[in-house]
Amino acid sequence: MGNLGVPELLIIAGVLVLLFGAKKLPEMARGVGKSLRIFKAETNKLREEDDDAPQTTVQAQAQPQAQPVQPLPAAAPVLSPEEQARQLEEQAAKLRAQAATNKNA
Repeated sequence: MGNLGVPELLIIAGVLVLLFGAKKLPEMARGVGKSLRIFKAETNKLREEDDDAPQTTVQAQAQPQAQPVQPLPAAAPVLSPEEQARQLEEQAAKLRAQAATNKNA
């Protein structure tokens, strides 16, 4: 029952031609082939990422942990976008200075 011979395959091919038409079958085969190539490439990328993941976690653990950014006070007045940008730049400068002193220490 599980074995498909040449006559059975020809019957299946004939039914497919009758259902979809001779012009649509090559287009469908190209679409299926393209989909399988994309699927295979994506699964290979996922496998490579899985292989790289243990190495990156070890590297990430070796790096010093960054200090969390201190939030602005809750009672601060509503600031303009320019003022917010200036404050963020000041905070970034402070963090860079801290990182530089940590590297030198």
